[in-house]
Amino acid sequence: MTAGFPLPTVRDWVFSLKAFSASMVALYIALAAGLERPYWAMAAVYVVANPLAGATTSKALYRALGTFIGAAGSILLLPIFSSAPELFIIVVGLWTGVFLFVSLLDRTPRSYVFMLAGYTLPLIALPTVNAPDTIFDVAISRAEEITLGIVCAALVNSLFFPARIGPVLAQQIKGWLRDAGAWASAVLTDGAGTGATPERQRLASDIRAMDMLISQLSYDTANQATVRVANELRGRMALLLPLLSSLDDRLAALHETSGEVAGIEALRARLLDWMRSGEGNERGAADRLLADISALEPKSDPGSDQQAQWPALVLSSTLERMKELVDLWEDCRQLQRQIELGDRISRWRPTFRMRRTVGKVSHYDYALLTFQVGSVVLATILSGLMWIWTGWSEGSGCVIMTAVGCSFFAAIDNPVNQIRSFTVWMTISVGLSAVYLFALLPLAHDYVGLVVMFAVPFILVGTLVSRPQFNMIAMLLAVNTASFVGLQANYSAEFSAFMNSSVASILGGGFALVWTLATRPFGAALVAKRLVRAGWADIAATSRGGRNADANAFAGRVFDRLGQLVPRPAQGVSEDVAAADLLVELRVGINVLDLQRLRGKLSSTQGRRLQQLLDTIARFYGTRAATGRAVDPPASLLGAIDEALSDFAQGVEPSVRRNAVQALVGLRRALFPASPAPVNLAAPAAMPALAELGLAKMELAS
Repeated sequence: MTAGFPLPTVRDWVFSLKAFSASMVALYIALAAGLERPYWAMAAVYVVANPLAGATTSKALYRALGTFIGAAGSILLLPIFSSAPELFIIVVGLWTGVFLFVSLLDRTPRSYVFMLAGYTLPLIALPTVNAPDTIFDVAISRAEEITLGIVCAALVNSLFFPARIGPVLAQQIKGWLRDAGAWASAVLTDGAGTGATPERQRLASDIRAMDMLISQLSYDTANQATVRVANELRGRMALLLPLLSSLDDRLAALHETSGEVAGIEALRARLLDWMRSGEGNERGAADRLLADISALEPKSDPGSDQQAQWPALVLSSTLERMKELVDLWEDCRQLQRQIELGDRISRWRPTFRMRRTVGKVSHYDYALLTFQVGSVVLATILSGLMWIWTGWSEGSGCVIMTAVGCSFFAAIDNPVNQIRSFTVWMTISVGLSAVYLFALLPLAHDYVGLVVMFAVPFILVGTLVSRPQFNMIAMLLAVNTASFVGLQANYSAEFSAFMNSSVASILGGGFALVWTLATRPFGAALVAKRLVRAGWADIAATSRGGRNADANAFAGRVFDRLGQLVPRPAQGVSEDVAAADLLVELRVGINVLDLQRLRGKLSSTQGRRLQQLLDTIARFYGTRAATGRAVDPPASLLGAIDEALSDFAQGVEPSVRRNAVQALVGLRRALFPASPAPVNLAAPAAMPALAELGLAKMELAS
């Protein structure tokens, strides 16, 4: 290993050799078939190349679909607007923006279909705007050559030393469960799991990464049962986040209210040892651990001092969270073992202990997405109008690279650095292409000579494509170099034409950079602030009954916002945003939903009082959302919660009282963790499973 730069591994070399071989095969077939632009086939290989066979296949399919849509749009629109070039530029900008907006709504690799469809139209249509009668031939040629390249890439990657996603996923899951175990260890040992700990941050990021792998798994040759098992595991790993957060809170409350509880420390140590014991732990150990947890359950005593009943209720809640952790962890272990079996799991039938998961529900900031897309649309239109007004014959390359550069990085909070890198490496590609075009290619007299000339730089660059930190740079070098060389059957390079088109492309990247500096100065701080405010507004709407009491959808939205918030840097974020804990807000919202579901079982008086409490919560979170500040909950809200606790102590059937009290306890702990124990609290009853998390009625996600 060199200083700061790891040398390529055997896996990197194998992948690079496969990618180069596929590009040369595509180039040979394109030349032999007499295709007009064979270099498009060569470049397409590096666009879709990925070390994993399933990822290559999926991206190949998506690139083909995106190319076909863009080509069809070119054939349809250019003849209609060819006589009005300014109007056509506006149509091109809007087409690019609409498809980019759709791609930003799809957070799977499938989004590439829409983004590619958006910028393929200007790529095909703009160079032929002065010859609209040729658009059909150009579009068909583009589709043929791109399809040839991606088919070669997919076949070579699948047939020769294929790297399957399944084993990679199995290895990643070990690391993800290790991160979950690290957070559980922090919670169960010294209570260090409170707040945005590194372990919790990694687990949230792990689950987002798992979503991407699962979305590509179906394109692998792995058994489809693996996809179902992976989705089950993903849902349970997501459930670990609110469960561990709740357990961490209960252990802290237990220590504050009761000090040392007989047997609880030994139980915590046993639970942690069991979680660390690994895959070989026999299933009966989980059942014995559950029995020992149940043995510590406090007995109800209606005649005891009312304030003294609060510690008993906290202990009961703590033990219930421990039981749920045992069930959930055992399920995760079982699913992990099944994924490691690969194709052999086809006959496996699940026997889950925890038949609940957190589903996939996305949160979108439509206003911010519209602004981002609008910026791309205006950049494309302005660069296009400048091209038309200057009458620059090769200026279409400027418009194309503006659309491509802005579209590629539209989803990034502040894409300035990425667009700058895009432009710099495109300039380097121009220089490398000039060396090939005017110094080396004239020396090549046959196909073998071409292969020899391309081999060294493309194989070296290919070793970087498989590394995430270098993927964009390496892909730009390979694709742009192949495109700028513009290799064809007959050598016909002209320096003036080459420089004209190359300068236009570089200026397009420069225009995209200047435009982004002017229109996208906000960065991650604004996005993080809007995510937190959206969470507060969601709780306010939930408290008012505006979310249809859907606990699964609410949990999915909060979890998605958490996943978006975690990777954003803390620099520049306000104290109000930095202090926000979305998992605490998840617990608040779910407890609110639990209370709303109980209103129909209450007397009219109790129902009105409960509605007053919910209205108070709605006003509190509405104030946070409106001001963007994490104002402290008012003392009147604490009083309303304690009054409700006292109100539900009598005159209600036991099951309703039990569920209502547990929801109110959850609200009190989430909003007022430092407040002293309440008074007028009825004796605690047995705790329902996952009552606080609001997941008791969720069905198994199949």
